[in-house]
Amino acid sequence: MTEPTPLAPPRRARSPGARALRALLRDPTALLGLAILGVVALLAVLAPVIAPGDPLDMAGVPLQWPGVDPAHRLGTDSLGRDVLAGLVHGTRASLMIGLSAAAVALAIGVLIGAVGGYFGGRIDNTLVRLTELFQTVPGFLLVIVLVAIHTPTLGVIQLAIGLAAWPEIARLVRAEFRRLRDSDFVLAARAAGFGHGHIIVHEVLPNALAPLIVTSSILIASAILTESGLSFLGMSDPNVASWGAMIGGNREHMSSAWFLTALPGAAIALVVLAFNLLGDGLNDALNPRLRRRSA
Repeated sequence: MTEPTPLAPPRRARSPGARALRALLRDPTALLGLAILGVVALLAVLAPVIAPGDPLDMAGVPLQWPGVDPAHRLGTDSLGRDVLAGLVHGTRASLMIGLSAAAVALAIGVLIGAVGGYFGGRIDNTLVRLTELFQTVPGFLLVIVLVAIHTPTLGVIQLAIGLAAWPEIARLVRAEFRRLRDSDFVLAARAAGFGHGHIIVHEVLPNALAPLIVTSSILIASAILTESGLSFLGMSDPNVASWGAMIGGNREHMSSAWFLTALPGAAIALVVLAFNLLGDGLNDALNPRLRRRSA
């Protein structure tokens, strides 16, 4: 008499995070964006090795074209500074500005949007009016005013961009909290005796992270573009090498030495494109409707 074949153990259901990660890794455009950002991050880490020394120091004859001097492969700018050193070290400043400004906007936007969307009533109305007040002023104009009031240092620029970008985050978080505050798991947490702080942080916020993650990638790209616009207007930190500062400092030579603005401009466009590709991939991976539609 043959022995019965043992039953195979039941397969564990993948968590939403694992499914989203698997969908993201299957998206070629998202992988392209991740690859570009990985290379940029590696350049930022290895900047002192690739281009040792201060990138703002005069290194050669001014306005040398790429390929003329082997010591300066991408040429020099109007002050004799090495263009390659500026590009590599500028990677650090541009990424730092994008990440820090996005962190400031997320901190303010999540706090205001979560409190207003969860409690509702007068608190929500007051915070909505505050958000609308900030939205009446164009974001770039607000950044210019804030930077002009203070010395244009890297920290001031990061804070100014973050203060101008938080209303969009607040409205998104408020909409998610209004949608989730009466869900079954929230009602169960209230019945179990948990306080408002616990429910906001541990119950509602994790379920509202998907659109926030997608928006954050776009927010970082917008911050990098905003800093470039400030630098073009001469409102950058003179002690820090950044791509925007390279464009702003060499805009007078666009006709005679176009590479001085084209190279950092191409770097900015490439990083912004990478963040947009990653944002699209995250949106497809974290949106269950899009996953079902593509399946």
